[in-house]
Amino acid sequence: MNKRAWILAAWCALGALAARADETDTMPGVEWEMLDEAEQQLLESQKDNWDELPAGRQQAMAEGAGRWLSMSPEERKNAQQRWRKWRELTPYQRDKVRDRWKRFRNLTPHQKDRLRDVYRRYQSLSAEQREALRKRWHQMTPVERQRAIQRQQTAPTRTPTRD
Repeated sequence: MNKRAWILAAWCALGALAARADETDTMPGVEWEMLDEAEQQLLESQKDNWDELPAGRQQAMAEGAGRWLSMSPEERKNAQQRWRKWRELTPYQRDKVRDRWKRFRNLTPHQKDRLRDVYRRYQSLSAEQREALRKRWHQMTPVERQRAIQRQQTAPTRTPTRD
């Protein structure tokens, strides 16, 4: 997966986690004893300080453990790779990802669909085509970029075709 594709994937995943963290601040905590055996084994390193964790953090960790345990080996491998790449980002890059996710969350459902459509079309391009598109974008003036964005927003949404 190229860097931009990974950043979008991380942007979505981390934004979801950030959203959950915001929502879980008002949720009740999770008693250690309420976790099933597999979840306790997965979260063993947190056992000694579990009661000191904020309730939202307990809830998020319990839900994360449940998701992890429900993943296939391939999904776990992909999640580990995404986490490794996230840790390699600088604090500035992480902040940019978080900011983009917040902006994405504030889009209308129609705008989100359009963005996903554009991303799918971008991903379907060859590596050479994507590089040419990036190069052309970087050569544009801010006014030209804004016009391109406006054209894209008014273009009809393409629905993926199934073979």
